[in-house]
Amino acid sequence: MKTIIEPFRIKAVEPIRMTTPEEREARLREAGFNLFLLRARDVLIDLLTDSGTGAMSSEQWAGIMRGDESYAGADSFFRFESRLQEMTGFAHVLPTHQGRASERILFELLGGPDKVVPNNTHFDTTLANVEHSGARAVNLPIAEGRDPRNRHPFKGNMDVAALEHLIDEVGAERIPAVMITVTNNSGGGQPVSLENIRDVRAVCDRHGLPLFLDACRFAENAWFIKQREPGQQDRPVKDIVREMFGLADGATISAKKDGLVNIGGVLLMRDEDLFRRASSLLILTEGYVTYGGLAGRDLEAMAQGFEEVLREDYLQYRIRSTAYLGEKLLAMGVQIVEPPGGHAVYVDAAAFCPHIPPEQFPGQSVVCGLYREGGIRACEIGSVMFGRHSRPAMELVRLAIPRRVYTQSHIDYVIEVFDALRARRGDLRGLRIVDEPPALRHFTARFAEV
Repeated sequence: MKTIIEPFRIKAVEPIRMTTPEEREARLREAGFNLFLLRARDVLIDLLTDSGTGAMSSEQWAGIMRGDESYAGADSFFRFESRLQEMTGFAHVLPTHQGRASERILFELLGGPDKVVPNNTHFDTTLANVEHSGARAVNLPIAEGRDPRNRHPFKGNMDVAALEHLIDEVGAERIPAVMITVTNNSGGGQPVSLENIRDVRAVCDRHGLPLFLDACRFAENAWFIKQREPGQQDRPVKDIVREMFGLADGATISAKKDGLVNIGGVLLMRDEDLFRRASSLLILTEGYVTYGGLAGRDLEAMAQGFEEVLREDYLQYRIRSTAYLGEKLLAMGVQIVEPPGGHAVYVDAAAFCPHIPPEQFPGQSVVCGLYREGGIRACEIGSVMFGRHSRPAMELVRLAIPRRVYTQSHIDYVIEVFDALRARRGDLRGLRIVDEPPALRHFTARFAEV
């Protein structure tokens, strides 16, 4: 059939409060033109992030009622651990309260001054945790990944030659781990091929380096591999997922993405000594090793979510519904990162409003325009998020689609709002920062219009 329907029925609904243009203008100014600082009740369609914003299934809610809240050795942990071991092949599984907690533990153990951590593209919290340890984060995307119009099927790939060059330049002893982010969030939600992971693995083996995955969207990445990579079309997604993890020495996962839950994370390792050290740090900062800062009910919901996310009817719906938004925007003349990503559509803000220079944050201007026009909350991924030390390759606006939350009519509304904004994009004004924190400034910085 041509129509890809939602592979679920709606059982509960949450009302959306409608707002007026005058209300939105007032709220935007009160928030200092930073949509992170808005109250959620003042947002009509929330595309700020797909992290922890999804809807859980009836089986996940049933699991919440089964949650074992014992402090140590809870049955819920062992169900969670067994599911992760089966899915990934890793023996050592630690729960954390979310992905950045896994990153903090990992880089507190592996990072430090004079260390260098390469990645296809670090996302914001990964970058911040690497740098907080004193290490230097280096992005090594392929050239095609920097061009919004290039339709390379795996624009999230790491530049393997650039990785070899970096190792030769700084020395393997200064690189505690190589990371690959799947899918590549900062690069437009673009997937990484199995061939590329294998090639990076080969480089790591030659130089004796561990390979870690930032695997927040591992299932979506595996679906792209099945659809696009030669020789993979007939493989079950779960087998592709197992091979992806099998090529790595460890992984950090925010379960708030492909775990289909509202809170939770995972840290996976093969090395026994690293696991023991991570366990000690987890107990110190998160909680005991069988709950990791979570309730037993959260572990139950994660275990079920990691099963549901590998269902191929869900993944087909998920990826196709995101592509629907991207294709409609392209058809009206709004340039996006092509082809559409897995969890989000990324609008080329520099192309959308070429009259606003990068130092006046064109992505943030578009974000503010969308909220003014139709109450849509989106996220800038450009010079606000990554431009403190150097100018990023692209000025983007991310429209992240929460999982199992919005219907096609909601997305059609987003398209209509974009069309209206496009007609008057020349009126969009640049912004300047009037207050910012020392790290992760996009969360709490305040702006004024230029």
